[in-house]
Amino acid sequence: MKKNILLTMLLMVATMALAACTVKKGTITQKNAAAQTDTFKTKSGKEVIFTAIKHASIRITYEGKEIEVDPVRALKPTTDYSRFPKADYILVTHEHFDHCDTAAIRQLEKPTTVIVTNANCAKIIDKSKAMYNGDHMKLADDITIDAVPAYNTTPGKEKYHPKGRDNGFILTLDGFRVYISGDTEDIPEMRNIKNIDVAFLSTNQPFTMTPEQTARAAKTIKPKVLYPYHYSDTDIQKVAALLKGTGIKVLIRNYQ
Repeated sequence: MKKNILLTMLLMVATMALAACTVKKGTITQKNAAAQTDTFKTKSGKEVIFTAIKHASIRITYEGKEIEVDPVRALKPTTDYSRFPKADYILVTHEHFDHCDTAAIRQLEKPTTVIVTNANCAKIIDKSKAMYNGDHMKLADDITIDAVPAYNTTPGKEKYHPKGRDNGFILTLDGFRVYISGDTEDIPEMRNIKNIDVAFLSTNQPFTMTPEQTARAAKTIKPKVLYPYHYSDTDIQKVAALLKGTGIKVLIRNYQ
């Protein structure tokens, strides 16, 4: 009887320890599958942490700095950003409701928050800084951002995201380069996007890319790691299948 109780207790402890462990592969650590959090390291050893919120909403934590990308509160599942740490930087790619949410921004901002947007969002969001395709901005000694094109090319779909209006962003943190595509298709300008450590590529027709377009974009950009995001009800596993054998690590997270 005592042996059985002892064995049960040991199994419980082992299970708890296993659940608490992180799973490491290369420079990536998925700390908690439920939290949808992955940790990377820059070449100098600084941590860059990505947390999947939903759809196009990404939380990035770097050296105690909080960076929120396209934070949206009301889009289901509802996100209460008042429970999040205040943001040091907020990036908004364009003005569509599933990317630009002034209520979420109000919950996240503090007096020193820097908000970076496209020109149209700058008219909507107080105290924001507009960037145009091709612009470069230094946010801190080791943080820079570049605005790159994001637009539709499929005939009949150009109205969703016309050329020159919206931004994708390349965020560089201590040399660690993150490409956030925004709402775009696999446009020719992607050939100029190089040395990307982590890429977020929008995958959701008719508004962004098909899995095939996402795979083509990834093969053009050649990121070390790819997060397909903004994917709604797309068969997102197809992206992983199309990129099998390319050396690009595909991470599927909670970006419906």
